[in-house]
This record gives sequence, C-alpha cells and structure tokens, in this order.
Amino acid sequence: MNWLQDLLTNPDSIAHIVALYAFVIAVGVLLGKIKFFGISLGVTFVLFVGILVGHFGFTGNPAILSFLQDFGLILFVFCIGLQVGPSFFSSFKKGGIAMNMLAVGIVALNIIVALVIYFALQGRVDIPMMVGILCGAVTNTPGLGAANEALQQLSYEGPEIAMGYACAYPLGVMGIILSMIAIRYICRVNMEKEANDILQEEEANPHLKPYNIVLKVQNAALSGKKLSQVQNFLARDFVCSRILQDGHVNIPNADTVLRLGDEMNIVCAEDDSEAIQAFIGQRVDNVDWDSLGTRDTAMVSRRILVTQPSINGKTLGSLHFSSMYGVNVTRVNRSGMDLFASRQLTLQVGDRVMVVGPKDAIERVANLLGNQLKRLDHPNIVTIFVGILCGIIFGSLPIAVPGMPTPVKLGLAGGPLIIAILIGRFGYKVKLVTYTTMSANLMLREVGLALFLASVGIKAGENFIQTVVEGDGLLYVGIGFLITVIPLLIIGLVARWRHKLNYYTLIGLIAGSNTDPPALAYANQVSGNDAPAVGYSTVYPLAMFLRILSAQLLILLMAG
Repeated sequence: MNWLQDLLTNPDSIAHIVALYAFVIAVGVLLGKIKFFGISLGVTFVLFVGILVGHFGFTGNPAILSFLQDFGLILFVFCIGLQVGPSFFSSFKKGGIAMNMLAVGIVALNIIVALVIYFALQGRVDIPMMVGILCGAVTNTPGLGAANEALQQLSYEGPEIAMGYACAYPLGVMGIILSMIAIRYICRVNMEKEANDILQEEEANPHLKPYNIVLKVQNAALSGKKLSQVQNFLARDFVCSRILQDGHVNIPNADTVLRLGDEMNIVCAEDDSEAIQAFIGQRVDNVDWDSLGTRDTAMVSRRILVTQPSINGKTLGSLHFSSMYGVNVTRVNRSGMDLFASRQLTLQVGDRVMVVGPKDAIERVANLLGNQLKRLDHPNIVTIFVGILCGIIFGSLPIAVPGMPTPVKLGLAGGPLIIAILIGRFGYKVKLVTYTTMSANLMLREVGLALFLASVGIKAGENFIQTVVEGDGLLYVGIGFLITVIPLLIIGLVARWRHKLNYYTLIGLIAGSNTDPPALAYANQVSGNDAPAVGYSTVYPLAMFLRILSAQLLILLMAG
C-alpha cells in the first residue's frame, strides 16, 4: 500500500499534485453549480475546496504550487485581455464615457472605504489582508492574483491574503445584488417604464447599422454620371448592390452610368438613408429582385467567412471587390453584430462578409477570403504565447515612482493584461491573428482560473479555519460587506438622480464594475432585455483593468 500512501501524502510526487488539483477543481466546479437563494458561486468554489483540503494537510511542493498559481493567473488575465481588447477603447465613446466614469467612481470609493476602515482599526488588519478583503468584497479574483504577485516582489512573510478574500467573497456577491434591490426601492423604479424606455433607445449607433433601401433615379443632375461620381457628390458612403436598367438587373461598379428611371438597391448607414434618398430620388417599396427583369448572369448573395490570415487588418476599400471581382459587399457581421460595409472598415479573421454578385465571381472572392470554417476551430496559439512572452517582459520592466524606495512593476498580472488588450485591439497591424472561438477562450480562461484558485486555496488552507473561528474572520466579513455596499449605493443613486441612467443599464453597470458574472445573471433574470449586458460590457474592460492595477499598487505603495 506504499503506492497509495505516496499518491495521497507525498508533496514532492507529481502524481500526488496532479491528483490533488484534479480533485479540488472537479469537486469545486460541481459544488459551484449549486444555487444558494438563486445564486451560484461558480468556479470560485474551487477556492473553498482548496482551503478545505489544505486544512486537512493535503498539499504539494511549494515551488510547484507557486508555479501553477502564477501560470494559471497569466492564462486567465491574458484571455480576459484578448476578449475585452477589441471593445476596450470603443467603450469610451459617446455615452460610454459617463458610464465608465461612474464605474471608476465605484472602484475609487471601494478603495477609499477600505483605507478608511484600515486607518480606523489602527493596524488591527494589515494592508495586505485588507487588500485581500477588498478583492473578495468586489468579487475580483484577478485582483487577488495581482496582489499576491506584488507581495512576492516584496518577499512578504505574513498570512495568506486569500483568507480575507474567501471571508469577504460570498457576502460580496450578495451585497452587490442587495444593492441593486435597494436602489430599486429607494429610487422607486417603475420597472415597466424602464423597459419601455429601453425599447425606444434600442436603435443605437445608426451610423454603423446597415440599412437597405431601393431608390428610383429622379435627380436630372445625375443622368449620365458614373456611380463613383455620385458617391463623391454626395460625400456619404453607400453600396449599390443591384441596379435595374432597361429591364436588365445588373451588378454595378464604379464606372456604371446612371440614367433617369434606373432603380438602385442601396445599402448604407441608417442615419445616412434620408440624405441619400433626397439626393437620388423617391423610394420604391416591395421590389423582388429575384423575379424582376432579366439578368445577363445569375446573381446570388452569400455570406463568406474571413479565415485567410493575409486578409486580417485590410480595409474593404483596399481589396477592390467591385472593380476586380465584379461583386459588391453590403455588410459585415462581427461577433453577432451587422456593420455597414464602408470602404474604411477593417476586416478581421472571423468576420462574415455579405457579398452580392455572379456566382463564379463570389467563388473567387470566397477563395480570397478563405471561407474555411475548420481554420477557425484551431486556436492561434502563436499569438497567445507571443503575447504572454511580451506581457511578462513588459510586466518585469521597473517603473520608478517618486517617493517609493523600489521601482514598481506591473508583474505577472498587469503586464500580460495590458499586452493582451493591445493585441486584441491592434494585433492585426503586426499580422497577429487574434481570433479565437469563444469556447476556446473560455476554456483557457477557466483552466487558468481553476489552477490559480486551487493553488491559493491549498496554500491558505492550513491556517484558514483557525483564523475564521478564533481570529478575525467575522471582522473580515463585516469589512467586506461595507466595502461592497457603500460605494454601490452612493454611485447608484448618483447615476439615477443626476445622470438619469436607465435602471436596467445601471444594474448591468454595477455588475460590470465588480466584474461579477453571478450579479449579471441576476440582472438579466429581472430585466428580460439586453440592457444589463450592454451596461456590463461597456464598463467591464476598464473596471477589470483598474481592479487588477489598483490591488497591485495598494500593496506596492503601502506594504513596501
């Protein structure tokens, strides 16, 4: 039976460590699916199972535990950065600025409340543990990882801050949801009115939303002019996918000459449609292009998938689809959203391009763009590991801060996160294909998070029960609840009373500012529309970035 004893207790045995992680992660994920008052903790339960097995003496070689913890953290934050990168900078446009400033206010108030309590307790809770409580209170696991990594830079020898995180986390999730409910009753929100307001606002971003219209040429000034000249005169981007001339339906190109009475099928940005109609002529409704007139060649419309890496980052205008291939691109679908195919639109791997033209020409365009679904099934691991390498190098660069005895480093959390955001947004400019399927990204992210949480739990487990039962565990719970609720109530009321933010959007913003999926699930459940998801995704990138960076800076500035 020596083999069994070795498997269960030998901390230096690879088999023991792998079996330990497999047990902790499997049991933690299964228990995380159980709902308490309609809320589940998800993969975070891995932390509590790790604490439990660590308490009973099951552990591993500290060097191996630390490696798995850091590698898991790197995978997790890098995949988050790739996911939020494309929307990180666009989230600051228009109404997103106000929402992101509200989220920044929540993050800042969380820190202020934590520091006020820290100074009020006069050193009863040290700063590293307070940061652990803060991360648990705002349910931000990457922040805990960043704080842990910063403590390693400082050779910290105190208690595991994951104990503070674990104490504050469960009530942190409940506190976020209770804050949403409290704001609803304090502000006397009429849920039906809020839902109707959302319906009226759903015509968002009309400049990107494609709009289809059939127009008859009635402007005498356009007779005899080329289509390219008309586009220049109008100074608005549009695509003419078909034209009816003398009973023939053709696909026009830039040199097609217009005549009075021609009927044009036009796709344009929605907010440009009225100006284009006023310039060209009256609208013609209920036109069936498939049965109308005769056609010199059989024409079809087809969605083509961009899978060719060489196309990544090229604009539609630079590919000359109309002049070189005799087809017109009318719209591009990206991540489930239809975009108007303007000449300046940059194509990315994973886009679905709507093309209209002769069948043989469309086949040539399909060969150009790739259109091979199997290519998208294989994750671009070169981009992932090149990005991780650059992120580690970037995170290791010392940054001198006046008044600090040692330079600040972004570390294994901040460095990969920033590089991943930049690659997700600008990677195509350096020929990096950043596309990964959502399932591939989620798989890497969940594996990384599970490894990190299991490692933290196993390392913290030895003293956790003693800390909670005999030490300050209940104090940590109370501190965490205050850190969670006070900022959300203050900013939530400001958002409603001053900024008149829709309640459904607001509860999505609250969930996003805490990067908390269980809170988003609750918001979606009570809303029945997409407004919470919009609020969540608008503030999530910046909030995640600030949560990770602030946890690290608090440690380096105050614990150094």
